[in-house]
Amino acid sequence: MNTQSPLPAPGAPLQHYVSIAPFDLQSVEAMTSEQSKVFQASQLRLMWWKFRMHRLALVSGIFLAALYFGILICEFLAPYNLHTRNMDYIYSPPQRVHLFHDGQFVGPFVYGRQMTLDMDTLKRNYSEKHDDVQRIRFFCKGDSYRFWGLVEGDTHFVCPAENGQLFLAGTDRLGRDVLSRIIYGARISLTIGLIGISFSFLLGIVIGGLAGYHGGIFDLIVQRIIEVLQSIPSIPLWMALAAIMPITWSPILIYFGITVILGLIHWTGLARAVRSKLLALREEDYVLAAQLMGATSSRIIGRHLIPGFMSHLIATATISIPGMILGETALSFLGLGLRPPTTSWGILLTEARSVSVIAFYPWLLLPMLPVVLVILAFNFLGDGLRDAADPYK
Repeated sequence: MNTQSPLPAPGAPLQHYVSIAPFDLQSVEAMTSEQSKVFQASQLRLMWWKFRMHRLALVSGIFLAALYFGILICEFLAPYNLHTRNMDYIYSPPQRVHLFHDGQFVGPFVYGRQMTLDMDTLKRNYSEKHDDVQRIRFFCKGDSYRFWGLVEGDTHFVCPAENGQLFLAGTDRLGRDVLSRIIYGARISLTIGLIGISFSFLLGIVIGGLAGYHGGIFDLIVQRIIEVLQSIPSIPLWMALAAIMPITWSPILIYFGITVILGLIHWTGLARAVRSKLLALREEDYVLAAQLMGATSSRIIGRHLIPGFMSHLIATATISIPGMILGETALSFLGLGLRPPTTSWGILLTEARSVSVIAFYPWLLLPMLPVVLVILAFNFLGDGLRDAADPYK
């Protein structure tokens, strides 16, 4: 049995299957409320939803945000002043925090200590005095300090007991609290990465953008310069650039000098990423339209091309920051970067240069722990941002 519709007679009008109902601009047909929410979301909101699904990157972002907030109030967070010396507790190992004493809850406290000197090795040995309970105080008065070098203060988040000691990360050869110095050192080590990547970001976008958009002889020269810089071993290049800075410079000038050095070294990878993107995007129709309307090269690059992959650049910059933190740490450890009285994690690690010091006082390597954690956090955060850069995947 033939079920096909009969063909219309020659000359007969065809049936009209298009709906003649008024078109409603507000209606979204065949979409659920969740689909409509995604369809109407902005690019930034889609990126946030995608980034939020990357749990490790989200935790890393919260961890880094807490650290960068902490450097704003490091004087308040540190138990001691940066330069406070406890001469009776030189090379004191980290103290354990206890909650119970003789079966009773006391709260967070540490036991007092007694030092004896080993006459054979001249090593200081510390033993706990279990009859000396020293309760830890919070939001208390302690060592005086100048908040950001401007305002006098003496309030701390945590303090030792009255006439007591609190060395949660031990002390160094001058009896200075290692934990307090780690907290103070974070201000230099963390900010030098941000300032350095800003300088590198500017160079990479400008030079890489011009090379990728114009091409020709300028692109050829830029690529050869990048190849030469990337072929030089990092440590000799750091040493050569650091040796240029006069030893008479103040700590502030040396800080900015190290920042410029790190920016000059790390701009090459970002410039190549920008160049490769612009080589592909400069052939798009909207670029041709902007050129026909008389837009300048700087406007086309800054307003039309760069925003198209800014999320990718942010992810790349995030992954580059750990390299700058490691660079500062390596330079300071080698004695070519920042110098005391400036304090950074690299300077703190100079206390552990000797193998004998590490064998007797291994807690002097604790400044290495925040370096590792921050570098891992930045890498995880960069991975999450890179995945969120294309929320439609």
